[in-house]
Amino acid sequence: MVSAANERGLLRVTIYVRVRDEQDPDDVEKLIQAYHESSKALEGTPGMLRNELLRDVKEPVRFAVLSEWEDRHAFLEWEEGVRHKGQTAPIREFADPTPSGRPFAVYEVVAAYSA
Repeated sequence: MVSAANERGLLRVTIYVRVRDEQDPDDVEKLIQAYHESSKALEGTPGMLRNELLRDVKEPVRFAVLSEWEDRHAFLEWEEGVRHKGQTAPIREFADPTPSGRPFAVYEVVAAYSA
C-alpha cells in the first residue's frame, strides 16, 4: 500500500550544521540567529512546506536543518534558482561536511517555520 505522503511526492532534505564550541553560548546563538535569518528569507518559496532546526541530543554541537518540500521538482527548481545561495548564506558558515559517524542521531526541535 502506498501512503498519501508518497502519492504526493513529498521530499525531505537534511543539511548538517555545527558550532565549534557548545560551551560558548555566543556560537550557539549565532547559529540559531543564522537559521532564523535564512528561514525568513525562504518565506513564500514555492513548494517549500516547512523547515526545522534540530539539535543532536547526544552531541549538542551538532545540528541539522530539515526542510520539507511538495516534491522533488519544487526543491530542484529552487536549488537551481538565483535566490538559493542568498537565502541560505547566513547558515552556510556552520555547514558540517562530516556528520556524526554514528548510524543514527536523535534530535530535539529548536525552532520551526511552516508555510
